[in-house]
Amino acid sequence: MRKLLSIGLLLLLAGAAATESQGQTGFRRIEDVIYSRKFGTALTLDVFQPEQPNGCGILFMVSGGFFSSHDGINPGFYRALLERGYTVFAVVHGSQPKFTIPEIEQDIHRAVRFVRHNAPKYGVNPGKLGITGASAGGHLSLTMATQGGPGQPDAKDPVDRESSAVQAAACFFPPTDFLNWSKPGDNEVGIGPVGTQFKAAFGPRSDTEEGRETLGREISPINFVTSNLAPTLVVHGDADKLVPIYQAEIFKKRCEEARAPFKLVVREGKDHGWKEMGDDMKIFADWFDEHLCAHKSKE
Repeated sequence: MRKLLSIGLLLLLAGAAATESQGQTGFRRIEDVIYSRKFGTALTLDVFQPEQPNGCGILFMVSGGFFSSHDGINPGFYRALLERGYTVFAVVHGSQPKFTIPEIEQDIHRAVRFVRHNAPKYGVNPGKLGITGASAGGHLSLTMATQGGPGQPDAKDPVDRESSAVQAAACFFPPTDFLNWSKPGDNEVGIGPVGTQFKAAFGPRSDTEEGRETLGREISPINFVTSNLAPTLVVHGDADKLVPIYQAEIFKKRCEEARAPFKLVVREGKDHGWKEMGDDMKIFADWFDEHLCAHKSKE
């Protein structure tokens, strides 16, 4: 929890000077757009529309430790994206301990489908959607990059007929393989130093060895890498004590084996979050400029 709070503080500092008026910040904010309902509870996202939109959209995962809150939305952190003309959708998902990682992943599939279905309303090309986040938000970004796909053609809700595929991804220090955390065989699915800290996110399936193995395979993006991976960038500190750099290294290796488009940027001496992360968002903007807006993307 200490690490989770430190990330929140860093994001707050990154946007401390930000205000929310159109004139002072150069964007328009639409708050609390309902993208789904879960057991009677509304799931929402905020839309940030830049003054000079480029027609591309970025879903920002408001998530740390698989906990999400509207209070965690900080437009200052992704100012670089707004300045480049990206319309940003800050997504708040169902949180642990009430919801588990597989359930949270379904929220993100729904959010992408919702944004795609409503893209014309927000001046966005439905075939040009990117995704970003940090830590757990990075994991959710990789989940969509590796597993986003077609909706249900016969779904009653037209939103659920849309694809949840994204066309590019960029994220900070994401978990990629829960069964091989810091080295081969280091299982952190509800056990171990990290798994115990966030046990609620894994749910009761993590109570047995068989359940841990099955769940670990299901929620690890590394197991779903193919050559069709959305172009993906990861920025990771090599002194990260929570999500070790090993997670990024093995994901990179898997991408190389699959000939998947992937780039890793290593920040020397950085732990799980650093004060210059807001500046590093310019690297993300460059990535999206090259891989999202510069080319015609497929859904």
